[in-house]
Amino acid sequence: MGALYLAALLVGIGCMLLLDHRFRLFFWHDAAIASLITVLGTALFLVWDVAGISLGIFLRGDSPVATGIVLAPELPLEEPVFLIFLVLCTMVIYTGAVRLLSPRASTNELVDQP
Repeated sequence: MGALYLAALLVGIGCMLLLDHRFRLFFWHDAAIASLITVLGTALFLVWDVAGISLGIFLRGDSPVATGIVLAPELPLEEPVFLIFLVLCTMVIYTGAVRLLSPRASTNELVDQP
């Protein structure tokens, strides 16, 4: 039970990647740029987290569904995995919305993509 949250995050990442693959939105559109955005976005959020931790704003709570492994004081293992999920989810939603709202998008184009 101690790794339930981490497992849920990994399943969520897998689902986002499947959706991405199906519609070629982010990683399957341009893997190099997507990797760079994911690394930079995750790093930015980690810096934000470290700042919040150092100011005493962010604290790690004890949860039976978390692994209990900490990478630094108040920074659980699940946090960077969650941040990767957050960046990936945001970019898949953003690129999907851009495609859907594009004036040249048609219903058939969106549904019939390989």
